[in-house]
Amino acid sequence: MKLNRRTFAVLAAGALAMGMGLSASAADLETIKGAGAIRIGMLVDFPPFGVQDVSGKPDGYDADVAKALGEFLGVQAQIVPVTGPNRIPYLLSGQVDVLVASLGITAERAEKVSFSKPYAGISIAIYGDSGVEVKDAAGLAGQSVAVARASTQDTGVTEVAPQGTDIRRFDDDASAVQALMSGQVKLIGLSNVVFSQLTGVAGDRFDKKFDLSSQVQGIAVAPGSDALLEQINAFVEQAKSDGTLDQIHEKWLGEPLPDFVKNAQ
Repeated sequence: MKLNRRTFAVLAAGALAMGMGLSASAADLETIKGAGAIRIGMLVDFPPFGVQDVSGKPDGYDADVAKALGEFLGVQAQIVPVTGPNRIPYLLSGQVDVLVASLGITAERAEKVSFSKPYAGISIAIYGDSGVEVKDAAGLAGQSVAVARASTQDTGVTEVAPQGTDIRRFDDDASAVQALMSGQVKLIGLSNVVFSQLTGVAGDRFDKKFDLSSQVQGIAVAPGSDALLEQINAFVEQAKSDGTLDQIHEKWLGEPLPDFVKNAQ
């Protein structure tokens, strides 16, 4: 594969920044306001957080959050498509000012970037037929539960399932969902992201029973972007309190912002 000069420079700068922990690419809030625009890196291949609309423009949960952030700062949000592997290098090399890119907050990542307070999250839960009442793990006894083999949800269900639970493992989420849809099972271990897609097809036929695990996501800036991060945190707090994030979450995932995100610090 041939690398043009611009691509090589981006990759080299990103590698250098990550390897040496440099903060030379820190975003300056006053510069952003002076330019009247903020460059926001976002995934466009992770529905419903990041997608492309019919005209090919970035859309989804993260796009709506990015636009709301721009409005809060009084500047235009310029969304820059990134990928999972290159999103942090793009940030550290100064190709974007901020990431609203479904970035889960982990200790390892926090050594490279500075995270805002959580603005989103992904949860793993038990879902199933709305006519089946299951309030907690004890209620799984005697039930058949579909999961994708060796997935996070497989691990989560296996850890809490009492004796007498029939865990049915499938090759992927799609196969597990098909088993649920066809009535082979009444319950399924699934992420809220996949469930939001399921409700688009099945309506209110299925609902959430109880949560298994969760991970919060943060808006990320390069280390040293203190003034910008302070404003981003102010935005997140306001968006939680005034219902903005509830509305965006309802639009894309079919429910208000989960409590594990609302209450996270």
